Amino acid sequence: MSETLSLRALALPARIQAGDDLGALIAARSGPLAGTLVAIAHTVVSKAEGAVRELADVVVGERAREIAERQARDPRLVQVILDESSEIVRDAGQVLVCQTHQGFICANAGVDLSNAGADERAVLLPRDADASARAIRARLSELTGESAAVLVTDSFGRAWRHGQLDVAIGLAGMPALDDWRGRRDSEGRVLNATWLAIADAAAAAADLARAKDSGEPVVLIEGLSRHLTAEDGPGAQALLRGRGEDLFR
Repeated sequence: MSETLSLRALALPARIQAGDDLGALIAARSGPLAGTLVAIAHTVVSKAEGAVRELADVVVGERAREIAERQARDPRLVQVILDESSEIVRDAGQVLVCQTHQGFICANAGVDLSNAGADERAVLLPRDADASARAIRARLSELTGESAAVLVTDSFGRAWRHGQLDVAIGLAGMPALDDWRGRRDSEGRVLNATWLAIADAAAAAADLARAKDSGEPVVLIEGLSRHLTAEDGPGAQALLRGRGEDLFR
């Protein structure tokens, strides 16, 4: 009989400003962290790292003006989205589906105006969310002497389905994927395609423990210690498909 597994997710409140020591804030408000996955909404990571743009400072180009007029949007925001994009994958309605410089494909290059801390401020994705996760993990270890994993999350839309779901954009101390290919199911059948996106599943679970307006950007998830590793690991970049595997382009 397989081991009975369970998860526990606890949301922590936090108000973050540019330059804040995010690791120290989490360590001060959490209990023991050994075997815990610390899931952090990317907005607070970005704000702590200064990955924000003030719309008043944005210089708008011709392409941004053309898109903004067609989509009935603020041209300054459109310019920020273009600046954060390596490619515009789709331009439809009032949404730009973009590939970011980090390699993610998402709406509006992950640029967000909600929970930004000020009007007319845009929060960007962290420049390197895997590096952010590794740095926060190291800081937590330094302060607590315990090893936790760190997950940076953001809300993405999904092909074929309505709604958004939190996914992993940065990760340290846990593999992003659990590969069951070649293993057997409960009836002995060999699995050929089962490749579990456990980091995305954990990100979605963390989002269930908080509300979008709760001011609780940090969630401590217990029960995943079987997946945690001593090494930082390859990070959330392991989740990204190469262009040759992309079924939509």
